[in-house]
Amino acid sequence: MKVIIPGGTGQVGALLAREFLSRGDEVVILSRGGGGSLGRGVRWDGEHLGDWARELDGADVVINLAGRTVNCRYTEENLRQMMDSRVLSTRVVGEAIAAAKKPPPLWLQMSTATIYAHRFDAANDEKTGILGGDERDVPAYWARSVAIAIAWEKALADAKTDGTRKVALRTSMVMSADRDGVFDVLLGLVRRRLGGASGSGKQWVSWIHGADLVRAIRFLIDHEELDGPVILAAPTPLPNAEFMHAIRLAAGVRIGLPATKWMLEIGAFALRTDTELLLKSRRVVPTRLLEAGFRFQLPTWPEAAKALLAELQGGDAGASARPRGA
Repeated sequence: MKVIIPGGTGQVGALLAREFLSRGDEVVILSRGGGGSLGRGVRWDGEHLGDWARELDGADVVINLAGRTVNCRYTEENLRQMMDSRVLSTRVVGEAIAAAKKPPPLWLQMSTATIYAHRFDAANDEKTGILGGDERDVPAYWARSVAIAIAWEKALADAKTDGTRKVALRTSMVMSADRDGVFDVLLGLVRRRLGGASGSGKQWVSWIHGADLVRAIRFLIDHEELDGPVILAAPTPLPNAEFMHAIRLAAGVRIGLPATKWMLEIGAFALRTDTELLLKSRRVVPTRLLEAGFRFQLPTWPEAAKALLAELQGGDAGASARPRGA
């Protein structure tokens, strides 16, 4: 199988590339630098058609992960780059598929669970979930993240790619044992006794273990009946305070100092990131995957946190991407 991964040089791209390469598949990573430690690297600019587009002709699946990181200050310039990098790259991937003589039968397009509303009363899913953007009592600029997500998926929907199945991957936080990944950063806070609740601690956290993310991608490849929005998240989201407590238990750390909202604002400013990543209540459940028969290997956070810690201590980050059957 030939797999094309635009924007595949990050954490999720590495998880997927390791999995496909381990199965003997051909992996092509499209990146601005044209390199990469996994698969064959091909240069692209994420905006314009070029020689790279030939790689899609005859490919089996395109998994577009391209987009500027959200781990930054939400300045006007950064928000513009987030929007442009997502919409323009999605648009040009669609153009390349439309121009191919033998277009790939499947296009998996990264999206985000942030598209859903900040809420505490119920979980969002693909059928009954409420899209965000007009919630009360939240910072007005949070609506910008939702607008970016909606525009991202619209670019996918608008692509004229008849005959290619399209799936929008509404992805939650991906937890893997990769160094400098989300879990590694959170574990570092816990070990410094700073791993208490963020803000009220009541906001919901949705997540997915890297191994289940990889298995879900394989499941989507095999299940041709699934298209449109699909949530990639474990079926058991939990409040932030419980989420951090589970990491402390796994790490054997009893004390975790909480961080108030104003403390988070100071910390986020120092780290050049934004508090929305910690304070928005993202409560989503993967109804479509579950109804299609997908079963998670690590469905609850306490067991996933223990597994991730064991992988980090064993120095085997690749274990997150070696599923044990679908």
